Amino acid sequence: MTERRRALLSVSDKTGLESLARNLVDLDFELISTGGTARKLREAGLPVADVAEITGFPEIMDGRVKTLHPGVHAGLLARAEIDDAVLADLGITAIDLVVVNLYPFEATIANPDCSVADAIENIDIGGPAMLRAAAKNHARVAVVVDPGDYDTVVEAYRSGEFSRELRNRLAVAVFAHTARYDAAISRYLSAEYSAESFPESLVLGWDRVSTLRYGENPHQEAAFYRDPHRTSGTIPSAALLQGKPLSFNNVADADAALQCVSAFTETACVIVKHANPCGVAIAENPVEAYQAAYRTDPTSAFGGIIAFNRRLDTATAKTIIDQQFVEVIVAPEIEKAALEALSAKKNARVLVTGALVDQPDATIPRWNLSSIDGGLLVQNEDDGDLASVELKVVSAREPSASELDDLRFAWTVVKYVKSNAIVFASNGATLGIGAGQMSRVVSSRIAAMKAADEGLDITGAAMASDAFFPFRDGIDTAAENGISAVIQPGGSVRDDEVIAAANEHGMTMLFTGMRHFRH
Repeated sequence: MTERRRALLSVSDKTGLESLARNLVDLDFELISTGGTARKLREAGLPVADVAEITGFPEIMDGRVKTLHPGVHAGLLARAEIDDAVLADLGITAIDLVVVNLYPFEATIANPDCSVADAIENIDIGGPAMLRAAAKNHARVAVVVDPGDYDTVVEAYRSGEFSRELRNRLAVAVFAHTARYDAAISRYLSAEYSAESFPESLVLGWDRVSTLRYGENPHQEAAFYRDPHRTSGTIPSAALLQGKPLSFNNVADADAALQCVSAFTETACVIVKHANPCGVAIAENPVEAYQAAYRTDPTSAFGGIIAFNRRLDTATAKTIIDQQFVEVIVAPEIEKAALEALSAKKNARVLVTGALVDQPDATIPRWNLSSIDGGLLVQNEDDGDLASVELKVVSAREPSASELDDLRFAWTVVKYVKSNAIVFASNGATLGIGAGQMSRVVSSRIAAMKAADEGLDITGAAMASDAFFPFRDGIDTAAENGISAVIQPGGSVRDDEVIAAANEHGMTMLFTGMRHFRH
């Protein structure tokens, strides 16, 4: 091995490149580079040798082949002391540091005009090969894939204390990075070349947001990851402006609230407790929507998660902190004065998501993942709504215009309630919610009980059910409590019996033909 250290730099993302290179030159590194990276360094007045000078072989095929050569890979894979003689015999010099990031494949396919040929051209071959070779030999070779690590590496060299722990961490980061890169390619080509909706092998290339204090319960360890393709309008991509780091349950509940509130085009507020909405409302402004949602179930709202689909204003923020204890507030943006008002409750976490995405990129599959012991269930997200179905009036009585509005609102909400799910609603607000019961009629009774507990009149209100009524008892219970309109999927072998019950009670009933189970 030579005394003067050598660094091979070849990057698509040139963030921090010049500063890194200058620091390495100051540390007496010899710089080796390729193509555009070498040009960038020369333009900065830095001494750099082309890889072709090292290999004795020119770049060919428009740069497709340049580093795939023993002169490079022997220099990366050579083990200290063990392979010194081989290098000397062949006239190959060892490489001590590799700084590589890859062709921007994911950024390329994110462009709606990207063709398959464009995507394939942006599959890096030499880069991953160098990274993997250097990472395999990380006992001797330092390898960096993330510009965020440049300063750390420079300081380690400058101090003369390049620890084993740092080398290990950098190597792990490389293998994670190349795995994610290959996963993105596999996912893209599977979608392009296969008629199947799901790949034969599922590889997830997600980034860790944070480790969590604990999981669902204190004895469980947990971490929080994000899909790198979803960069706005989600909880993983949100900014925490105030409060302690989110807990496992905070994340789950905030996501449930955000999903529900994002389903409305009108100004809306959703309050969630233990992954279920306990109050939902639409109104002219956020404060009115919040008040209407809160009155559904103030008891459950205590310590809940509150989500908005509009900017959080100061009046709404002050109303919340004056009225209840809140764990998390989620909004696409927040007024400066509203954040100042919330600072009086320092433990209240405030999340700003950025713009909510109405139409996610259709080229990127949106999958719902559920873990089971030894496996993973994967399905498309439930994107079904009333715009994609034809409503069918199955009762003798047609709904009035106001009833139809209430039914549409209740149906939007029931999609986000755990099954068996029942929602009572009127005038753009929930009145009672029954969730997560083994029997649908019990969910109906709970929704009525919740409304009664808060003194809410459900006479003439609408009821939504996430799945069909297997018996007429759910309809009879609703009628006993004054419900006048029902929306449900239909499809039971006893539909005729259920419809007859609605007619006996003078209720109007709509079938959607679409179920919204949520487990």
